[in-house]
Amino acid sequence: LKSKGAICGCSPTFPHGQLRYPLTTSHTSTHRSSHSYYHRHIRGGASASPSTTATASLSVTERLAFGGVSRATAQILLYPIDALRTLAQTRDHRTLADVGAKALIRGCTTTSSFALFIGAIQFGIFGATKQYCGPVVASALGAAGSCIVSVPQEVIKQRLVTGVYASFRQAVKTIYAQEGLLGFYSAWRPTMARNIPFVIATFTANDVLKQKILKARDSSDDADASDSSSNELSVKQNLLIGVSSALIGAIITHPADVVKTRLMTQAASKALPYTSTMDCIQTIWKTEGVAAFYSGFVQRSAYMGPLWSIQFALNGVLCKSFEERKNKK
Repeated sequence: LKSKGAICGCSPTFPHGQLRYPLTTSHTSTHRSSHSYYHRHIRGGASASPSTTATASLSVTERLAFGGVSRATAQILLYPIDALRTLAQTRDHRTLADVGAKALIRGCTTTSSFALFIGAIQFGIFGATKQYCGPVVASALGAAGSCIVSVPQEVIKQRLVTGVYASFRQAVKTIYAQEGLLGFYSAWRPTMARNIPFVIATFTANDVLKQKILKARDSSDDADASDSSSNELSVKQNLLIGVSSALIGAIITHPADVVKTRLMTQAASKALPYTSTMDCIQTIWKTEGVAAFYSGFVQRSAYMGPLWSIQFALNGVLCKSFEERKNKK
């Protein structure tokens, strides 16, 4: 096998990182560019200086923890907006006048704790499988896996917001007593029909946009040497990508989100209950029209865009800072 120096197109280095002969300015520039290419595309990791050894990567446990913390933090911050989205999608179009202002934060801390596991599963599965099966399949696996936690979270959260139950404890006890364990998974079909396409669209769009930015940075002749060698995005770029990718996912999956909300919050309405997912879809179509499938879209967009931008940005910051700490040791 050729040495790293031969791959990079520059002279081999001695063990202490000193070149066999001095480099001119042009050689130095070529060495930096080639070395960045070597680490980015051949080794698949962040580039380093010629004397740096392989960088330490995050473990599965660390990725799970950072993904969970990122998701939970974002959800707590944006919980009131999500509550407004739920009210806008209910069958009787409830408002704060009907449920009271406290509905905006009812169950915020308890239900958001579920997000620790949701984010951990999504980011963990996606990060562990992307290199083997690609971003699309990895996103689907992450979304499907997270439904184990996200469906019960949605059931409890939406019933608390719409005033069906007064507290998290009452919700859990009543659902289990009256409906059993399966009660926490009511409307799981439309939830998965929403979650899987949404996460696929969001994670795939995020991955594609990130690669486009990195590719544009690589091809820029005016890029600073330190910037061109980085395989990470800035916080601002992560925020922008998060908003963009989440909006793409929201447009595609919003009808399924409305159906999910209607089925989960039926107890809050005096109307005749839907008998199934198909009955819900047909009833909305016949009695309210197509526009009803996009009720609450503004509120959901105001929630999902920042949710995923904060989640992607915070996850990126945590991963990057922890990797740097590990590499210093």
